[in-house]
Amino acid sequence: MASVIRLTVPTELLPFVRYAQLLQALDGQGGAADPHQYRLLVQKIGAELQSHQGHEALPALLDHFPASAEIYENLQYAHAGLVRAPLEQSLDSELAARDLLERVRRG
Repeated sequence: MASVIRLTVPTELLPFVRYAQLLQALDGQGGAADPHQYRLLVQKIGAELQSHQGHEALPALLDHFPASAEIYENLQYAHAGLVRAPLEQSLDSELAARDLLERVRRG
């Protein structure tokens, strides 16, 4: 039997939640979505995330919608790195990336 999860969502974040639910459903289909529609949905989620950046309810919602949390990470990466990942995971990723870049540079 499936469990019911209840979230209290501020009105201003309802569009984000609806888009996030749709993205979770599309991700669960295993590639059945039209690429253009998928890209448009990701753009809409990105716009919602940017317009509500810093909202106190956003971290809990991102915990509930991992596909949208990944978009959030991608939007923040340029100036904050992996902001939602545990510190050890972020550090390991950064060190692995540096190591790879160094090996590529050496040839």
